[in-house]
Amino acid sequence: MKKRGIAKAVEQEILASYEQLYRLAITYVKNEQDAMDVVQESAYKAMKNAGQVKEETYIKTWLWRIVINTSLDMCKKQKRIVSGVFIPEEAKEDVYKDWDMLAALEELEERERTIVILKYFEEWKIDDIADLLKENPNTVKSILYRSLKKLKIKMSREEIA
Repeated sequence: MKKRGIAKAVEQEILASYEQLYRLAITYVKNEQDAMDVVQESAYKAMKNAGQVKEETYIKTWLWRIVINTSLDMCKKQKRIVSGVFIPEEAKEDVYKDWDMLAALEELEERERTIVILKYFEEWKIDDIADLLKENPNTVKSILYRSLKKLKIKMSREEIA
């Protein structure tokens, strides 16, 4: 009965956070269709492995980790290096408005970019990000601080140019 309850909770979380999962995927794969594929594949993996979740409170973090890993796998598989930034029409009115910021985010390391996106675009708490990345919250804060410093330098250089 417990596994059935967890599977139902996983399904509900997928449905409730579909748009957020899609936005997360698109920040990695840069293509609308690929992002939809990532979310679909992630949902499949989550439903298939729902029994592995020990506590319902970990479902959201676990699901986001699956999306990040699936996105990274797709990027590696396609061996794509994208210099441009793709933003779907629906997201133009969303928090991902600033092209310069997105271009600057692309120059961060994967872990730095993930932390900045989760903190400022998805409004996650530091502790939740730390849980997702299996890092100490102080480490996450340090990475976030350094990443913001890099972004500030990058953005100020672009304003001068």
